[in-house]
Amino acid sequence: MASGRFACLLGVTGIALAVAGCGPSSRPGTSTAAPQGDPQATVSIPIPPVAARPVRAAPAQLDAAIVALHQGFEGKSGIAIRAVDDGWTVEVGGRQHLPQQSVSKLWVAITLLDLRDQGKARLEDPVVVRPEDLTLFHQPIAMLVKGDGYHTTVGELLTRALTHSDNTANDRLLSYVGGPRAVRGMILRKQLGEIRFGPGERQLQSGTAGLVWQPAYALGNAFAVARAQLDPTVRAAALDAYVANPPDGAAPIAIADALARLARGELLSASSTQVLLDTMGASVTGRARLRAALPAGWRIAHKTGTGQDLGRRNAGFNDVGLLTAPDGKRYAIAVMIGDTLRPIRERQMLIQSVAAAVAAHAGNARPQS
Repeated sequence: MASGRFACLLGVTGIALAVAGCGPSSRPGTSTAAPQGDPQATVSIPIPPVAARPVRAAPAQLDAAIVALHQGFEGKSGIAIRAVDDGWTVEVGGRQHLPQQSVSKLWVAITLLDLRDQGKARLEDPVVVRPEDLTLFHQPIAMLVKGDGYHTTVGELLTRALTHSDNTANDRLLSYVGGPRAVRGMILRKQLGEIRFGPGERQLQSGTAGLVWQPAYALGNAFAVARAQLDPTVRAAALDAYVANPPDGAAPIAIADALARLARGELLSASSTQVLLDTMGASVTGRARLRAALPAGWRIAHKTGTGQDLGRRNAGFNDVGLLTAPDGKRYAIAVMIGDTLRPIRERQMLIQSVAAAVAAHAGNARPQS
């Protein structure tokens, strides 16, 4: 249940928030770690300019609501909203590097589909997932990896990675497209701004926990056992280091910008754009995040990300996506919680409340002549 302070803020934003159930750098030569000390401090980050088009002023009421929600949440967080069709942007805390976790699966997907557009990859291409490809945490595909491996296609790996956030499916797809360097190259080439891409799930998660990856960790609960046996001070120091300078960190405003450009067809071909948005729209993760607050008639294509816990502390609790109103207006949203002691329900409520505020704005907006 929300703390009194957070719940109160939901009532003073001026917007009726109909919330469900609610009363190392990936780009060479850059070093943009968020300042330490003030958890809401931001860094100066260049964001790719919006393509030339009429841009309306950001709605003041929505801006005030988002500021209030951000200020009312105890933890390091960032919120960015970009109106795809009208061009305005609302953001607070959106220019700091926050852990992406599985949000980074989006960049693997775009790298793959970019190769498809170049004629260098096909969704029908066969691929084998072998026992040595297994990772850790959420990997339902592991049940299918037997004998000489699971024989599947690139397209199925893409679907599993985005709709179920399957870590092994994503890491196998990552190796198919050329590894982290290929993804970082795509980010740089398409000028996506301050979006880092880490070393892959195994190295990222083991390093965050204070461990060095071993293949045995992919089996059963071996990783959880090894992590539990660490000295608590070792785990805390590793998590502190990760939060201070996440190798998979990204600025929420850069993610919202990338999603807006994707929606406008500026990143991929029309066919590949549709493949990606349809797949994101079929996601079954994050039922209590952005989608939980959307009224009937709205559509969502999104990707969640959830980091490790250490006691009450969580580093990385996110949902980013494209929301489409019944009238066709589109809003690219990134809500990222980088470090907090607040319970999961309050984290969900923050994300839901941002979506509800956008929906309320769209419902109250007057047609422009």
